Amino acid sequence: MDFSPVLRRVCAFAMLLLTFTVPAAQSEGPTAEAVGLGPASVAHARTLRDRALDGTMAWDMVEALTTEIGPRLAGSDSEARAREWAVQRLQRMGFANVRIEPFTIPGWTRGVERAELLAPFPQPLSITSLGGSVATPEAGIEAELVAFESLQALRAADSGSLSGKIAYVSHAMQRSQDGSSYGFYGELRRVGASVAAEKGALAIVIRSIGTDDHRFPHTGQMRYADGVPKIPAAALSNPDADQIERILRRGLPLQLHLLLRPQSAASAPSGNVIAEIVGRERPEEIVIIGGHLDSWDLGTGAIDDGAGVAITTAAAKMILDSGKRPRRTIRLVLWGAEEVGLLGGYEYLNAHREQLGQHVIGTESDFGAERIWKMTAQVSPAGQTVVNVMAELLAPLGIAPGDMNTSGSGPDLVPMVAAGLPSLRLVQNGMDYFDLHHTHDDTLDKIDPVALDQNVAAYVVFAWLAADSTADFRR
Repeated sequence: MDFSPVLRRVCAFAMLLLTFTVPAAQSEGPTAEAVGLGPASVAHARTLRDRALDGTMAWDMVEALTTEIGPRLAGSDSEARAREWAVQRLQRMGFANVRIEPFTIPGWTRGVERAELLAPFPQPLSITSLGGSVATPEAGIEAELVAFESLQALRAADSGSLSGKIAYVSHAMQRSQDGSSYGFYGELRRVGASVAAEKGALAIVIRSIGTDDHRFPHTGQMRYADGVPKIPAAALSNPDADQIERILRRGLPLQLHLLLRPQSAASAPSGNVIAEIVGRERPEEIVIIGGHLDSWDLGTGAIDDGAGVAITTAAAKMILDSGKRPRRTIRLVLWGAEEVGLLGGYEYLNAHREQLGQHVIGTESDFGAERIWKMTAQVSPAGQTVVNVMAELLAPLGIAPGDMNTSGSGPDLVPMVAAGLPSLRLVQNGMDYFDLHHTHDDTLDKIDPVALDQNVAAYVVFAWLAADSTADFRR
């Protein structure tokens, strides 16, 4: 027998094992006992994990939020009702220091939104305003539709070339398990209106930033650049964008009627809801978990981010009910006004900047309700010891360690991370997340209670071990 193929397979398998081995630099550091995680603490985390897999209150929480409140547009009466709803529930659950930290934001509400092709083949289109868009005139806009396949192509257009016209940009988003393509494709939604306005356009219509083939357009926040005219901005559902592009391939000019009537206000109320499990030895040191309470107004905000609210609240409640308090304080933050620019995150940083050094680590659940498959972090060697213990307990849940030199904790903590907060991320499977994201289809029926409990199990391990340790996570 020729053993060379066997040897090659053995070597290949050995290399594969090395690929999944934690690098030596991550293993170096103090022992678990040296950072406060003795056998009893680790055993408690394991017990909490297993209890979570047997079932948690997470499903009941997201069911109640989406049923009793429904959509929770930032700055709206519904978001205000959600804050009061959360305060009452958190108080009944027995959390300490339950409160609202209020702030104001620019107000925006959706109005009538319609679009139809007038020529060459008259037909209605499924469309939605982008968050923050200005309105069209009361009678709408009728103009030729000029197409671009990407944001880059729009940027390359000559100044003034779109005068009196409506820009259309395709820029079709692709799927990825970790959602990494969203940043690239989402730039069109965020800046496309101002780019088109610089070319003279009357309005812009984009293909939805989403991966589905349903006739549901995806909304989302956009921003106007200073010194550039503000033009109306909307998104087409992907099937309608396909229809537009089929007509374009026939070489015929398109005439579009666009009617968007949103309203803006100088200010509207929002706020962060906060609840705590006060630490037994180091109450001034804070571990943050949470999700954002607001949502877009098309669906009921089940996956974005009712699921995150429910997952992290359920994890905190399990620790609270276990009868054991961690050394440090666990602070649950249900963020306000995330969808319109992480405004709750920035307000939190401004309000707690002097206590930033007391925030030891944080993470947020804001990527839907599918199973977690990977954990990443960016912490000190002592913090890595704690993360390694987490990894050991999370491996049976199908969660593997990822890059341990990557900051990332969820959107609302971005301001805090930029200011120096150590971070960890529990990465959910996002392969289908952008089918539902910011659409009418973001509803409770899309959530699997078993997957939700797997998330709770992961978050309870993180929250307990981070808060019961004595490690300084800062590099």
